[in-house]
Amino acid sequence: MQTKIAPSILSADFSVMGETVKKLEACGADLIHCDVMDGSFVDPITFGGQMIKNIRPLTKLPLDAHLMIEHPKTQIKFFAEAGADIITVHYKACKKISDTYLEETLKLIKSYGLKCGAVVNPDVPVENIFPVFPLCDMVLLMSVYPGYGGQKFIPEVLDKIEKAREYAKFIGRPEMDIEIDGGVTLDNAAQIRVAGANVLVAGSAVFNAPDMSAAIDGLRK
Repeated sequence: MQTKIAPSILSADFSVMGETVKKLEACGADLIHCDVMDGSFVDPITFGGQMIKNIRPLTKLPLDAHLMIEHPKTQIKFFAEAGADIITVHYKACKKISDTYLEETLKLIKSYGLKCGAVVNPDVPVENIFPVFPLCDMVLLMSVYPGYGGQKFIPEVLDKIEKAREYAKFIGRPEMDIEIDGGVTLDNAAQIRVAGANVLVAGSAVFNAPDMSAAIDGLRK
């Protein structure tokens, strides 16, 4: 299974975001991971659909919009029209609204012709999103608590990766994208891939590296 590297622009210099996105594509990134935070579901505020709209013309890479927000269903239209290719939403945010909100939101994303995915935090069992696996093109397992970059990888998440991959195979989706986000480094990337994740979100490991291209290649290999 192909390993995909998704640099998180949360770690980038926002004042030169356009040039950064172009550079990431030139350096071999597979996706651009866009961490959207609303200051409510998580403490910080990052950016909204306008950022997606502005960088969309600058790269052919898929834009992976990770919505760390309350009431994600209300924002799907804006991110779809801005040019996102994949939208992932948090189980925890949806569960606070209703038992059916996650499924409804995923179906809404797909109605725009986009790929969709469900996200669980480190303290949420991956089994909680098994019911929506058939709807998902990707599942995202957080390996840190969302909100801030530069945190250390939580190793207990490796077991969740294995469970997610096993269940994807069980339902006949062995090639499903399983994305891991948080604390991914050159030191643990191989272990993460062996566990079953094939999409690695990396912030500091890419943007703090002296050679971005070498960092992306190293994480992939």
